[in-house]
Amino acid sequence: MTSPDVEPRLDSAKPAEQFAAYLDYYRAAVARKFEGLTDDQQRTSLLPSGWTPLELLTHLVHMERRWFVWGFLGEQVAHPWGDNVDDVPESPWHVPDDVSRDELVADLHAGGVRTRDILASHDLAARAAVGGRFTADGEVPTLLWICFHVLQEYARHAGHLDVVRELADGATGE
Repeated sequence: MTSPDVEPRLDSAKPAEQFAAYLDYYRAAVARKFEGLTDDQQRTSLLPSGWTPLELLTHLVHMERRWFVWGFLGEQVAHPWGDNVDDVPESPWHVPDDVSRDELVADLHAGGVRTRDILASHDLAARAAVGGRFTADGEVPTLLWICFHVLQEYARHAGHLDVVRELADGATGE
């Protein structure tokens, strides 16, 4: 495994290993963005859209589980839309007052372990299971598509955290 603090330099004929390495990298980058932020800064929005850094963090935790565990494996998960108000998919992100950054970062990394296991044990061309997120009457994506989707979510939201961090205290960079 490559260092999660450095962009992966893996050059492998095994795309699943590269996806796992890049997802590890982005999870670590997201966690680093919280270092040095006070609890108040983590729970305060600096953007017109209104989301807070902790709300984005809980979104990433739930998003990865929605796609790989509930989506690809078809396993039932508690509160798949738990990052949203009242578990409603299109509602704003929400973090209960008693949920901490440390708890969410631990959940983020635990989800990463599960994702690594999924990527190591399934073909990227395999289609997601029916019965979790996907139904038999809808289009069911491949694990490869899910990997690309989750990777772009992490990259986009890590960039959002870059902006919020700069606004919060001037910190910039990886």
